[in-house]
Amino acid sequence: MSTKADTALRLLIVDDRVEDAEALASGLRNAGIAVRPLRPESDEDLGRIIGSQSPDVVIAARNATALPFAQVMQRIADSGRDLPVIALVDALVEADYVDAIQSGARAVALRHAPQQLLACVRDAWADRDARRGLRRLEARVRETERRCDALIDSSRDPIAYIHEGMHIRANAAYLEMFGYESFEDIEGISLLDMVGPQHVESFKALLKSMSKGEPPPPRHEIEARDIDGKAFPASMEFATAQYEGEPCLQVIFRRREEIDSDLVLELAELRNRDQVTGLLNRPTFLRAIEDAVDDAAQSDSQYGFLMLEPDHQQQLLADIGLHHADDLLAATAERLESLVGEDATVARYGGHTLAVLLRGHDYHATVDTAERIRAGFADHVFEIGERSSVITVSIGGVQVGEKIANVAQVLGRASAALESVSGSGGNRCEVFDPSAVDRVEQERIEAWVARLRGALDNDGFVLHYQPVINLQGDNAAVYEILLRLDNGDGELIAPGTFLQIAEDNGMLGEIDRYVAGRAIAAIAQRLRAGQPTTLLVKVSQASLDGNAFADFVGEQLAAHEVPGEYLVLQLPESKVFTHLKATQAFAARIAGFDGRFALEQFGVGLDSFQLLSHLQPHLLKLDRSFTDDLPGNAENQERIGEIARRARQVGIRTIAEFVQDAASMSILFGADIDYVQGNFLAAAGPGMHYDFE
Repeated sequence: MSTKADTALRLLIVDDRVEDAEALASGLRNAGIAVRPLRPESDEDLGRIIGSQSPDVVIAARNATALPFAQVMQRIADSGRDLPVIALVDALVEADYVDAIQSGARAVALRHAPQQLLACVRDAWADRDARRGLRRLEARVRETERRCDALIDSSRDPIAYIHEGMHIRANAAYLEMFGYESFEDIEGISLLDMVGPQHVESFKALLKSMSKGEPPPPRHEIEARDIDGKAFPASMEFATAQYEGEPCLQVIFRRREEIDSDLVLELAELRNRDQVTGLLNRPTFLRAIEDAVDDAAQSDSQYGFLMLEPDHQQQLLADIGLHHADDLLAATAERLESLVGEDATVARYGGHTLAVLLRGHDYHATVDTAERIRAGFADHVFEIGERSSVITVSIGGVQVGEKIANVAQVLGRASAALESVSGSGGNRCEVFDPSAVDRVEQERIEAWVARLRGALDNDGFVLHYQPVINLQGDNAAVYEILLRLDNGDGELIAPGTFLQIAEDNGMLGEIDRYVAGRAIAAIAQRLRAGQPTTLLVKVSQASLDGNAFADFVGEQLAAHEVPGEYLVLQLPESKVFTHLKATQAFAARIAGFDGRFALEQFGVGLDSFQLLSHLQPHLLKLDRSFTDDLPGNAENQERIGEIARRARQVGIRTIAEFVQDAASMSILFGADIDYVQGNFLAAAGPGMHYDFE
């Protein structure tokens, strides 16, 4: 599905108040979903958005008056588009729930239950993507069926499709073999009518066994009869199939006098086998994997898949001689076959890589088999040519089940596991278990929490500083602080990797205090050196709860004798919209010690400037999306100019970040933006060395 982090959700919100609509969008952004909100002002606007902008999900308030819920549902129905609608309610009333579902809503969500709303949005988005994918697959299936039908018609092999014993399809070669002129002459005729009387009972038993799911024989020899009753020896081959959505049996008839049965079997065997090892070859084995994957996807069947390679292959060949390369491979294959049971399919996957498909194996059985194979190789002495050698193997595998019922995933996971084992010295097994992913993820999160706790307790974070440059002639030193985590080996980890984990585990407030405290200490150090510097510090919504963070900042400023005007605390617009009263209290609190407040990621809300009627920040930092390919985006140029103009009217300075080229600089200067920052101007670093003069 497309709900990955780098895909934006086009969300249509129908609600009377823009503040409520913005709160919904902000809540989804807080949960990690990139949202592009759309909010219609009128019925005509609603129709235009549905028709031209193709939203992914619609959230419609049941109690909306400007655009009533029934009117929204009717407009969506008239559009003919597949738009999942979530009905938004203030309280769950049975009659409202039933009415919303009967009107066509996919779900009903409570306005004041953000987690339930988030789950509804994710489900609706995923379901829509799944339906789109299904329609694409159905179209491909139809195209494939048309091509297959054309191939069947042109085939020289007599082919028929049988459903419940009756002919439902036959190609020209089949009709010609039995003397019929058109399919209408044979339609509805039983396949038993094509069989000689002496074979009818045994053939009935065969058809009955196949109807119960038993595999058909490779070949079935009978005496067949044509339309005139003439008998001729024939050979039949069977395969399960579907025709026009119906399960059926594909039958290929061949006159026996036209073929040498022994030769046919020998040729079939040669097609399926690798000539060096005698194992199944790659194409045949891949078909077996496809069958296993299909079986796992449609039932509770489990399979184990292993790939193995001899360790230190080049060293072995140098020891025994290149002319014995095939002997080495054959000996490896022979040993492998001796170590697996009858429920295993063994093949040469490619080069010196062998593969095993284990039927009916759960994860533990697959691991046990892999370990038995590994030990069986390590304990065995191979006689190759005139040399005796011990050959160890690396084994990588994957458990095939409902959670990983995809051929590409199976092969990719097994190859990655094999590469991991081989790269770490070999003579080891590694089997990926999809059911263990959740457990591994939990262990990963716990490890990150411990790492973050260690960084907070032992000063393991690193602060970098990026210059913020004034375009209007002011050369005062201004930097933004960017947080990094020291990985312990000289590598620094960006906050995008760990901040979500910190938020989920209640650690953002501590990180905010850590950064703010060190920022104030850095300002004090610069003041003592006669280099007054303003620092911009990012603050999370966790610091808006109560007065603890604001009081901490005030105490640190007083302790270091730093004027509050040199510290600018930044909050994202989306967080402020959903924590407006808390932000107002926070801004008033820091104003008591002359601290400054900025809104970042500004301009992407439904009505960003409405915030300025409730707050008076000192700075507005435009969302970085506005400067992405700015010279080629006239719409963003116009929007930046509008924001700068409106901000200047109310006495607020603006910052444009992520500036990438000189052309963008020129546009921003012309738009009267006050400050710019970005790697094009100066990259962030551990020191404050930029020359603002």
